Amino acid sequence: MIFDVMTLFPEMIEDYLSHSIMKRALSNDVFTVNTINPRDYTLNKHKKVDDTPYGGGAGMVLMAQPYVDAYESIKKLENSQTIMLSPQGKPLNDGMVNELATFDQLILMCGHYEGFDERIREIVKPREISIGDFVLTGGELPALCLIDAVSRKIEGTLGKIESADEDTFSNGLVEYPHYTKPREYRGLKVPDVLLNGNHKEINEYRLQQSIERTKIKRPDLYEKWSKTCD
Repeated sequence: MIFDVMTLFPEMIEDYLSHSIMKRALSNDVFTVNTINPRDYTLNKHKKVDDTPYGGGAGMVLMAQPYVDAYESIKKLENSQTIMLSPQGKPLNDGMVNELATFDQLILMCGHYEGFDERIREIVKPREISIGDFVLTGGELPALCLIDAVSRKIEGTLGKIESADEDTFSNGLVEYPHYTKPREYRGLKVPDVLLNGNHKEINEYRLQQSIERTKIKRPDLYEKWSKTCD
């Protein structure tokens, strides 16, 4: 998997990926992340990539030329998809993450300021994805969320690929509670069922906990899940 990230702030992407699981996966060549700075493609001697909006209004708009030229400089694989991180896009969820993990290359476009000149959308025709109904300063955080989520589905990122299969949302439910040593802390004990070594009973307990937690914490997910069980 190759992630090509178009960003004005490549250090934001690089810094996050230099820690923990992401760092190890990159070191093991599980996936690759490249950053492309549209500022390197501007024809303006001052490296300007934004300007005031036609029709007036607050803020600045990202110019088409640097972004389109930067995009066209990227070598596209046959099995690739271009994504614009935007609050206008469809919300990212686990099903979408699984789908994105089937591509060989994801090209991610990070916006800033008041957003993109509309002609960027018209020329590039990206798929638009959002991480929620709120506005951020730029697209780098959403891009990192997407890279992190998708890379977990790639074999070799996690110690065991089964870890991703047991994550929250993987079966339509939130995850069951976890415990580690000591067995008792401040009067709170680890449930006995987790200590008896009976894996069937443990799995049944965990599933029931997931169902109950989903029903209470995410009734919207519980409703969807319960319909699949009818």
